[in-house]
Amino acid sequence: MGSAVACHLALDPAFSGRVVVIERDPSYQFCATARSAASIRQQFSTPLNIDISLYGIQAMRSLGDDLAVDGDRPDIALTEGGYLFLATPEKLDILDSNHRIQTQRGADILRLSPDDLSARFPWLAVDDIAGGCWGRSGEGWYDGYGLMRAFRRRAVAGGVTYRTGVATGVTTAGGRVTGVRLADGGVCPAAVVVDCAGTAAAGIAMTCGVAVPVHSRKRMVFTFTCPDPVPDMPLVVDPGGVYCRPEGQGFICGMSPPADRDPDCYDYDVDHTLFEETIWPVLARRIPAFERLRTGPAWAGHYDMNVFDSNAIVGGVPGVEGFYMATGFSGHGLQQAPAVGRGLAELIVHGGYRSLDLSPLGIGRLIRGEPLREINVV
Repeated sequence: MGSAVACHLALDPAFSGRVVVIERDPSYQFCATARSAASIRQQFSTPLNIDISLYGIQAMRSLGDDLAVDGDRPDIALTEGGYLFLATPEKLDILDSNHRIQTQRGADILRLSPDDLSARFPWLAVDDIAGGCWGRSGEGWYDGYGLMRAFRRRAVAGGVTYRTGVATGVTTAGGRVTGVRLADGGVCPAAVVVDCAGTAAAGIAMTCGVAVPVHSRKRMVFTFTCPDPVPDMPLVVDPGGVYCRPEGQGFICGMSPPADRDPDCYDYDVDHTLFEETIWPVLARRIPAFERLRTGPAWAGHYDMNVFDSNAIVGGVPGVEGFYMATGFSGHGLQQAPAVGRGLAELIVHGGYRSLDLSPLGIGRLIRGEPLREINVV
């Protein structure tokens, strides 16, 4: 997110300032981007999230042209395989309601009956399924690390400086920001600060009196291979929340736990029993070929989860001039980076959004106690 904002500031002809990105992990080994499942979808329940991803897929399709540096075109291996959300009878109304919103916004999502599902995906067990929705285009997966590198490389080419350091807080004077305090005792002076520190963003915001309900929640991704072919497989989301998609010659999968079993967490330990006891039985039930799967490596990362409404907090902060936030993405940050990066750059440079109105994601809804709730969180 930091590189997306920096890149779009550098690309804006009206911007004449200097940009510094303070990066605590220049190897990006532990960042959420590198540990993400790196997918994009329009199958959300919130109209704005759908619009953000419609913008995002167009940006990813044209990324080679838009972010080329000296003729070197980045390639994020975008694969528009689609998402397939499945619903049992008791959840069919929710699926259909979401589908109406998605198609009204212009997303290319097909509503499929059980017979349609069997005909299109013969490897799928649908005896308990009442219907599904599949993204025929505009949804899929890509190289998330490559997307970040493309933003970063174009930002550096535009004059952005990357500084290794750990931001611990924001300095203020007279109701406006003056800089960023660093763990080594230094201060990076700035008239504008964008807090996009992921799971650390809430702590940084609190140093200037801004409280946001963003928590660090661990998510694990498991890999496996299968000797039996599963042709033309999209990213499948089972009614219980387990997801799986192709990755190279194999597959990746995972799930979000119930809210009452999802504590704040900062470690990177992998609990392999989650796969063995919960995920694998669901996969084998839904896709019988996966009864013979062979497990591979697994890893863990963290969502910056907004427990208020599972939507991002984006924009300026009332009472602290020059302070902006981009946090609480609840697992959707990577796919939303193109729209949010450009939107924040427009807000900073021009005083308002131009490409896409992101104001509903502003912190004002938290202050008013009016959630913009997203129910399609994977």
